[in-house]
Order: sequence, then structure tokens, then C-alpha cells
Amino acid sequence: MATPRTMKAVQYDKYGGGAEGLKHVEVPVPSPKKGEVLLKMEAASINPIDWKIQKGMLRPFLPGKFPFTPVGDLAGEVVELGSGVTNFKPGDKVISISFPGGGGLAEYAVAPASLTVARPPEVSAVDGACLPAAASSALQLLKLAGVSFDGTSGATGPKNALVTAASGGVGHYAVQLAKLAGLHVTATCGARNVDFVRGLGADEVLDYRTPEGAALRGPSGRRYDAVANCAAGVPWPALKAVLADEGGTVADVTPGVSAALTSILQKATFAKKRLAPLMLAPRREEMEWLVGLAGQGKLRTVVDSRFPLSRAQEAWAKSVEGHATGKIVVEIGGTE
Repeated sequence: MATPRTMKAVQYDKYGGGAEGLKHVEVPVPSPKKGEVLLKMEAASINPIDWKIQKGMLRPFLPGKFPFTPVGDLAGEVVELGSGVTNFKPGDKVISISFPGGGGLAEYAVAPASLTVARPPEVSAVDGACLPAAASSALQLLKLAGVSFDGTSGATGPKNALVTAASGGVGHYAVQLAKLAGLHVTATCGARNVDFVRGLGADEVLDYRTPEGAALRGPSGRRYDAVANCAAGVPWPALKAVLADEGGTVADVTPGVSAALTSILQKATFAKKRLAPLMLAPRREEMEWLVGLAGQGKLRTVVDSRFPLSRAQEAWAKSVEGHATGKIVVEIGGTE
């Protein structure tokens, strides 16, 4: 079937505005440039970075121009290849990450072939769309904290891990990956998600609103040599206090300026207890590994809610609220 000339998309044309700033438009279908693929979209997942960019967090660098079609986590079917792309063909089911280009809230989107991977039949488009940014962030957080995934981390690497905001998009993957690496996992979340996080494999689960949860200390009293901090606003002194005396690393997925300065100072002073801000650098081989785990049933994606493209504003608003359990997905085209 021939690709149409125009498509439905959701865009914003200035900074700010939240969900109400998103507009439904009819725009030309993009053409893939060198090294890109054009996808007929099936699903896209929203991440906090999407609405933070809209709020102006990376102003004036992103978006590159207005109007802008947001969301970079993509799942769809390849329909056209840009020049130089030889590892895909039309009809291939794939997932991809398009950052900072975005484009996911549309019927068609271009994506870099270098960050596009095959999606096996065992992984739905909805689940696949959730993996690129969130699962990659969870994996890189744990690696940054010293966790190895080659089967040897039990001998030389961290043994006790803490995952904060463990019911969220990144956190729910981090718990599962830490358990796959053989770690004892303590996790924090809201009271309503305690059983859910325990079901992901966490050994100890804390309601962050309780005194024990606020102190980040589980019933066993274990200190941590690896922390995947997925919660915003947890101060460094609170995290430092629960690290093992012999040292450990807090990998932070929500770093601010103070976190970056703290990390630089620690490197300069050779501190045993370290704060390491994460800047996600998507890697194709990691995405392939994560998709493989998902296909084998070893990594579960939890979807908080699904919305059609016509209700993208509702999905956006739910993400901004910040209380989703797992991931928020916009389904496009009704192919799943």
C-alpha cells in the first residue's frame, strides 16, 4: 500500500502550555534522509523528558524548531528506507528511539537506523515502544553504579541495591534488571504500589511516606553499594547516609546542577561514596539485549494506561502528573 502524502500528528508550537498546548494537525509525511527509516507508527511511549522539553528545560537548544512533534520512543513498521540503510526492509517490525528529533505522536515518523532494532512477535508494539528510553536508562543506571550483566557481578560487583521510585517507568525496569544481575534489591514506592513492586522481584519494599521509607532503610538494615535513584528531589546527604561504609555509587536519573557539581567534587577528592549523574546515551546493542529479554519473558513491561492518538493530550497530562505505575502509551493506527 502506498504511503499517503499527509498524516495526522500532534504538535506544539511554543514553549509551555502543557497538555493544552498540544494541537492536532494534518501535516506532510516526512521523508527519511540518509541513515534513516520511515515508520508507519503503531505505538509511542511518553517519557518525562518529552514534557520537560516542552516546558523549556533545554531551551534554547530543543526543540530545534517549532512546530514540533514530540515523543522519541517509537514502535512501528518500516515502510521506506533512506539512502545507505541496508539492514532493514519494508515490512519489518521495529522499535527505535528518535531523540532529539521526536516525531512519535504521528501516523508516520522517521528514525535513525542506527538506533532501530527488530521487534520479535513475542513483544507487542505497545510493550516495545516502552523499552527504548526507560529500559535503557535503567540498564545504564545500574551499569553506572557498578553492576555487571556478564554473570560475574556477584563475585566482584555490588551485592545490595536500592531502587527509588521503583513503580515508575525507569524504576520498574531497574528492579527487574537488578534481580537478573543477582542483587538483593530494596525498593521505594507509594503505598498503593508496594505489592506491585514486590511482584517485580524486590526483596524489601518501602513506602516512601513512612519514616523507614524516608530514611531509605529496609527491615534488614542492609546498606547499599549500588543505588539507582529514579526519584526527583532526594538529597545527596540522605543517599550518602545509606551507602556502605566501604563505598558505593548512587546513579541518578534525575540529576540537577547541584548533582553535577557534587559529582565533580567527589572525583577530585577521590571520595569512596559517589554520586554519578546519568545522561542517557542510547546504544543499539543494549536495546537489542533488552528486547531479547522481553521476548524471553525475563523483562516485563508494565503499562499504566493506553490512549489513542486522538486523546494524546490526556496521555501527556497523566505523565506530567507523575504518578503512573509503569509506562504511558499512545497507540496509533489500531494494528495491535
